[in-house]
Amino acid sequence: MNVDFLLPLIPISAFVCLAYIIKAVVDARVHRQMVESNGSEALVRSILEGDELRRRHGSLRWGIVLVALAAGFGIIQGNGWTEPNAGVFAVLFAAVGVGHLAYYIASRRLK
Repeated sequence: MNVDFLLPLIPISAFVCLAYIIKAVVDARVHRQMVESNGSEALVRSILEGDELRRRHGSLRWGIVLVALAAGFGIIQGNGWTEPNAGVFAVLFAAVGVGHLAYYIASRRLK
């Protein structure tokens, strides 16, 4: 099995992981400083709850979009399309668009 096409993905993956680690450390430091700053307990709680809600909504968004994208790939596979053409890309873009619209509807109902 030839896996030479995977070699460029190694530095890209390392960069993405490093960026995520830096973001996690910075977020943790900011949260710790908020708690230690002797600020209003209600303000700190509301900020932390807002962050948690934003994280959950991010997970919901990507879950819905990826399921819609998987459905788009299923449609492409089911129709037997093997060559990349405008129709294939239209199905994929439509699937991502439908996923984002479904997220919008779901997020409006969660409020």
